Amino acid sequence: MTPTRYDAPTMGITERKERQKAEMRDLILEAALRIIRDEGFAALTMRKIAEAIEYSPATIYLHFASRDDIALALVADGFAKLVAHMAPALHEEDLLARVEAIGRCYLDFAQREPETYRLIFMEDERFAAPIMLALKEADGNAGDTAFGFLLDTVQELIDRGIYRPLNAKAVAALLWSSLHGIAALKLSCSQYPFEGSILEPGALVMDILTRGLLA
Repeated sequence: MTPTRYDAPTMGITERKERQKAEMRDLILEAALRIIRDEGFAALTMRKIAEAIEYSPATIYLHFASRDDIALALVADGFAKLVAHMAPALHEEDLLARVEAIGRCYLDFAQREPETYRLIFMEDERFAAPIMLALKEADGNAGDTAFGFLLDTVQELIDRGIYRPLNAKAVAALLWSSLHGIAALKLSCSQYPFEGSILEPGALVMDILTRGLLA
């Protein structure tokens, strides 16, 4: 069909509305994350977000049905940030060095984005459940995800005979759980059991576990 002279401006209006919708969504999520950072997740309410961005609560409800929907969006965005933060580790050609780099990037993310990390892994499990379920249903093929980076590397280490012939998903889960334990302890109590950066104890844990996994 030949476009009419009204097609171009109509298309411009649609694009502008979509852009404004995306901008408002980002504004809401940024305000929510600031509230979580300053006051904790329990303090997060739709009214408080509305006050922070100087809009009515009704405006917030046009974009999110509830506080939980906002939390789900923050978790989804947080996982995307985590994946982006860990992706450079895949450039390590040496597989053992890659495992160490993945662990280092993971803990570095926890240090740089503590509010997001807490919301993903240390708050209400319902918020991370959809993403975790997707990983579980992947059945060993987690793809371009934070856990997938680690799982694929562990599987290759096993296939090449560098790691012992163990269940790759179980090994990857063990490594991830160990890293999470360090991050969670640090975020729960900044002075215990180690001061400063968690990268050094993280590297030590990865080294110890890797030595036990070597063929």
